[in-house]
Amino acid sequence: MSGLARCLFCPFALSLISTVSAGASVPDPAPIALPLMAVLSDRVANQQATGTFTMPVTLLRFEPGVDVQERNLAEGQADIAIRGGTFENTGFAVGGLTLYDPQTGHYSAEIPLAPALLTAPTVLTGADHARLGWNATAGTVAYRWAPVRTGGEIEMGAANHASIRAALHAGQVRPAWGGQLGFDLAAGYSESEGAILHGDHRFSRATARLQFSKDGAQTDWVAGRQKKFFGWVNLYTPFNSPESEDLATTLLAFNHRRPQGPDGGYVQLGAYHRKNYDDYRFNRFAPVGPVRPCEHTTWVSSVALDGRWVGQAAWAVGYRAGVTTDEITSTSLTFGPFRTRVHRSAGVFPEWRRPAGATTWKVTGGLAFDDTSRDGSKLSPLLEFAGERPGSSLRRWHVGYAQTTQVPGYTALNAAPGAGLFRGNPSLGRSTSRNLEAGARIALYGWEGAATGFFRQDDRLVDWTFRRGVTARSANAVDVDATGIEATARGRLGPLDLVLGYAWLRKTADYGLAGVEASFYALNFPEHRLTAAFVAPLVAGWELRIDSEARVQERNPLRTLGGDRALLTAVGLHWNVPVRGLRLSVQIDNLWDDDFQDVPAVPAAGRQVSFGAAYRW
Repeated sequence: MSGLARCLFCPFALSLISTVSAGASVPDPAPIALPLMAVLSDRVANQQATGTFTMPVTLLRFEPGVDVQERNLAEGQADIAIRGGTFENTGFAVGGLTLYDPQTGHYSAEIPLAPALLTAPTVLTGADHARLGWNATAGTVAYRWAPVRTGGEIEMGAANHASIRAALHAGQVRPAWGGQLGFDLAAGYSESEGAILHGDHRFSRATARLQFSKDGAQTDWVAGRQKKFFGWVNLYTPFNSPESEDLATTLLAFNHRRPQGPDGGYVQLGAYHRKNYDDYRFNRFAPVGPVRPCEHTTWVSSVALDGRWVGQAAWAVGYRAGVTTDEITSTSLTFGPFRTRVHRSAGVFPEWRRPAGATTWKVTGGLAFDDTSRDGSKLSPLLEFAGERPGSSLRRWHVGYAQTTQVPGYTALNAAPGAGLFRGNPSLGRSTSRNLEAGARIALYGWEGAATGFFRQDDRLVDWTFRRGVTARSANAVDVDATGIEATARGRLGPLDLVLGYAWLRKTADYGLAGVEASFYALNFPEHRLTAAFVAPLVAGWELRIDSEARVQERNPLRTLGGDRALLTAVGLHWNVPVRGLRLSVQIDNLWDDDFQDVPAVPAAGRQVSFGAAYRW
């Protein structure tokens, strides 16, 4: 039996056996979870990292709507792509805050928050992304602040490659001022020698939060700090050099959300300050003088407002507005036209609803405005028609058009255009994305599913390209057309919980340049991607969790190992020990030891086996 068959057949075979033995009835979908395990995302099976402590990116690796392209391990450095976009085109939102890094989208996912502080991630695309996202053209990974709960968990583990990890999360809630005042903190540490020579890492994170909630309103004050050092051969370049990265990210955030009227009305106000320090070394063992050659620090400060006002039963208006400032200091990104920028954005999105029998028709429109102190402004329209029938098999269907825009980061703008490993382009400007899609959600025989077909046209998208005769990558604008289909299904077969995902994607690109041989990012995408998450309770407190991903990748001449097909599987076996609060686990990542290169020319991490113990109170 092939690796693909082993990976995908086993869960379905067990499911079929369980269904036959349990009878024909199928219950409504509901996540299965160990009583002692926090479910951080109900669309993936394994809830914790294997080689380090769990980070927000951990829960995205097998998420059906997200493609995580990792270097070393996903928690080290990972590019997050949605619908075939690049790492630059994906946004991240927590409550009313849109987090980003102005140097490069490689670091947008550096979020120094424990997942226990957040709700499960939601992937926003199409009209939802256009309403709630900012400065991203493909989609947004969105979180909300989870309520503080009294209790906590301490977890420790060890893995091959001399890997150790430890994590703590604890919270306390008390009545105060007619509501509830909560405080929680989280900390994590891990280190490893790495799966390959010079692939070591040392990570640490600390987060503290104060939360007040009353009458449905919730206010959060948060401080987080995360430090990461990791090495990897070919981390960013294809020259077999022992590269390394030293990152330190600090986040101070405030968020207030309260309901406003009936039918989902709310108002939300947020502000944050983020600092990210990055010391990249092409050769980590080369002597370093008083000035490090690639040392960068960025600062971002932002304040934002969003909400939804519900008027009469037929009308509602969504809105958002924000101001963000960014700044960079760098020893190498000094060739561009500016190093500070002010972003301004706003949007108004009216909604109209009309019941017609069992169907409610909904029309959403609106305009978004984006502007910076360095670029011209842009108005982006949105229009979506939808029908909703909550009690039927066909729950919802929609067709919509949405436009989004984005300005380039400082690495693309300010790197030297004619020398160095990363060559910038000061003429890059605002990119525009136009997305047309149609989709539906269904519920049938105890299963829930959704499917969407889309066509996205990206104008002047920023990509990093390789040209014949040039031993470096260059930032260039490219026009890309992407056509795709995304589908997910979720259901229960007996006691088993299954989440399936499939994505098909095709792209055409026009770089307008002679000699472009390969694309590192825009044309690094899966033509076919299938994900399967499988959760099965066994006996005497045991539980089995399996995540799998099979993909057929677009061919890329820079990919040197692993071919264009991949089969990636993570398996977790958990046991509730007959000691109150104690759980033991073993987890295997990259079960088949696949050497597929997520990013062309970047070596894959091998199989990793981890043993863990957790105590929850």
